[in-house]
Amino acid sequence: MSTRELTRPPRLRPGAVVAVVAPAGPVPAELLETGLALLRDWGLEVRVGKHVLDRHPRLDYLAGTDADRAADLQQAWCDPEVEAVFCARGGYGCLRMIDHLDFGELAAAGPKVLVGSSDVTALHEVFAAELGLATIFGPMVATKAFAHDDKARDHLRRTLFTPEAVTILTGRNAATMVPGRALGVTYGGNLSLLAGSLGAGLAARPPERGIALLEDVTEEPYRLDRFLIQLIRAGFFAGATGIALGSWTDCGPVEEVRAMLENLLGDLGVPILWELGFGHCEAQRTVPLGVAAELDADAQRLSVLQPALR
Repeated sequence: MSTRELTRPPRLRPGAVVAVVAPAGPVPAELLETGLALLRDWGLEVRVGKHVLDRHPRLDYLAGTDADRAADLQQAWCDPEVEAVFCARGGYGCLRMIDHLDFGELAAAGPKVLVGSSDVTALHEVFAAELGLATIFGPMVATKAFAHDDKARDHLRRTLFTPEAVTILTGRNAATMVPGRALGVTYGGNLSLLAGSLGAGLAARPPERGIALLEDVTEEPYRLDRFLIQLIRAGFFAGATGIALGSWTDCGPVEEVRAMLENLLGDLGVPILWELGFGHCEAQRTVPLGVAAELDADAQRLSVLQPALR
């Protein structure tokens, strides 16, 4: 990644063929069925990966074996009729299945839409690094955020079908942490996954001028502190012109989390926006990664300078 935004895939239109895969944790069947029905209500033709409802024979935190989860993703992405691949849920597992992917074949399939968040941060990173592709950090099909949160689902739908309608992003609890405005290319995602990608040889190089997006869930403040120190020491923020923070659900007292983030990031000398509204939260905002944007911490908003999808 550099100062230039990554390749933006085409937007979706009614009648488009999309695929749903499970690259990480086991998928709740009931939530999956609800999510699939909602995708079809959008006018999409939905294909479901063969192993989506699998369970790993020994490791119950994985949806099937690494090879099978990767095969579903590979097949979906390389299907010439498929225009977008939706991840069913996060949890854990993306990082350990990446070595089973053939990125030459994925690149040859052309730019498509990848949708997911949380553990899917690992895929966002490697798709940026290997495919030069902008991706969509948003709610996943077999989760409550998609199945039962109308605002979160509608924001994702508009991002996919009419992305010019959602170029200004803000959250109901957004606040200025460090004032100022900044231009850059969006990058980042789930904090613990970004830290876990360090040294794995898979992470995308941060933009020379970038707006870092960070969020997490169920991590104690001291663990978030350690993850941030890892990223800082690894140069993750070396080219950052601004930082937009998302939600920190079940990460301990919110005042303690904010104080820790301000303590570690406040001296970087860049504008910082608190609680943009993406991540593991109600009315989850969908944010594109790899696109040019302007962060205005004073006005508590992130403006995508071009629609997330072409």
